[in-house]
Amino acid sequence: MKYLVVIPDGMADERVAALGDRTPMEAAVKPCMDELCRHAEVGTVLNVPAGMVPESDTANMAILSFDPKVYSRGRSPLEALSMGLDMQPDQTAYRCNVVTLSEDEDYDHKIMLDHSADEITTEEADQLIKALEAHFGTEFRHFYTGVSYRHCILWKDGNDTYEFSRPHDIIGQCICDYLPSVENGGEEFYRLMKESYEILNHHPVNEARRARGLKPANSAWLWSPGKKPSLPNFKDKWGIDGAVISAVDLIKGIGLCAGMRSIDVEGATGNVHTNYDGKAQAAIGAFRDGADFVYVHVEGPDECGHRAEVENKVRAIEQIDQKILAPVYEYLKSTGEAFTVVVLPDHPTPLRIRTHSSDPVPYFIYNSEQEKESGVTSFSEATATATGAYIPNGYTLLERVIRK
Repeated sequence: MKYLVVIPDGMADERVAALGDRTPMEAAVKPCMDELCRHAEVGTVLNVPAGMVPESDTANMAILSFDPKVYSRGRSPLEALSMGLDMQPDQTAYRCNVVTLSEDEDYDHKIMLDHSADEITTEEADQLIKALEAHFGTEFRHFYTGVSYRHCILWKDGNDTYEFSRPHDIIGQCICDYLPSVENGGEEFYRLMKESYEILNHHPVNEARRARGLKPANSAWLWSPGKKPSLPNFKDKWGIDGAVISAVDLIKGIGLCAGMRSIDVEGATGNVHTNYDGKAQAAIGAFRDGADFVYVHVEGPDECGHRAEVENKVRAIEQIDQKILAPVYEYLKSTGEAFTVVVLPDHPTPLRIRTHSSDPVPYFIYNSEQEKESGVTSFSEATATATGAYIPNGYTLLERVIRK
C-alpha cells in the first residue's frame, strides 16, 4: 500500500459574502477532490487539542500521529532543525519574522501592517538578517536566514517559556498591547525588536522595495520559543518509509525530526505562486524511489487567509487539486498497486479573522481497495460535517489510514 497525504494548509474557512455566501472550498473548482470523496470515508477531525494554540506545528504533528500535548516544543526548534542548525540543549530557538510596521508613530504605537512584508523574497531577507546579526549577534545569540519572512534566532540560555504575541494575529492593530513586557521579563526582547526598526527601516533593501511599490520589512518580530525537539521515528512507529514535501521549514523540521526524508522543490515558495507542478513531480519521484508514505504540504491557502485574499485562496485550492492531487493520483492508479489518498487542511485560516482557528477540519480517506459510497458529492466543510464522522483527536487519524 502506498499513502499520499495532501495538506492544503489553512484551506478550511467560513462562508464569504464575496463568494456568494460560499466558503473557498465550496467555490473552488476541484474535480479530483470531489471525485475521490464520493468513494471515500469523509468526516471532520480536530487537530488542535483544547487549550493549545492553533499553530501549524501543533496541527501537522497531530496529522503525522504525534500527540501535540506530548511532543510540541514550539515551532522554532523544528524550523531550526530544517535549516540544518545544530541546536544545543542549552539553546532556545525563536522565530524571527521580518514584518511591516507603520512609519508615522513612535515604535510602541505602530500598526502591524503585514506579518510577511509582502512575502519578501529570501534573497532580500537574507541581507536584512545579516544586518541584524551584525548588530545584535554575540557569542550567545545568532540570527539565521530561513525562507521569505520566516527566520530563526538561536540564543544560549534564552527564555523558552516567554509568551510572545503572534504577528499574524494582530494585522491591522496597534502593537502597543502585544510587545514583550518589561514587567514580565521581556525587556531584552523588547529592546531588540525596537532597535531592529532603526536598523531595517531605511536599509537599502527596503528603500528599493518602496521604490517598487512593495512594503518594507522594517522590524523584527520574535515569537514561538522552544528547546531542541524530539519525536518518535516515523518508520519505527508505522513500518513504512516516509517523505515530506514542503516549502516551509517548520513542516520539513517535523519530518526530519521524525526520521523522514525531506524533499526540496525548486521554486516552492510557501505562497499562492508556488511550484505546484514541481511538488507533484517530487511526490511521484518519491514513490518511484521507494517511499511508501508521501506527505505533501502546501502553504498557499493559509497565506491567502492571512492576507484576506479571497480569490487567491480559491485559486490556491484549485491549483492544488489540478496540479498536485490529480497527477499524483493518476500516477498511483497507473502502477496497478493499492494506494490510499488522504486530503485535509491542518487547521482553518478564515479570511474574516486573518489568522488560524481551532475548529475541526474536513478530511477524506480514499482507499483504492475499499471504495465506498460516501453520499458526498463535493468536498467541503459542510458536507464533511454532515456525514457525522468525527475524530476528536487528530493524532489518531493515521490509525484509520494505515492500520485498516
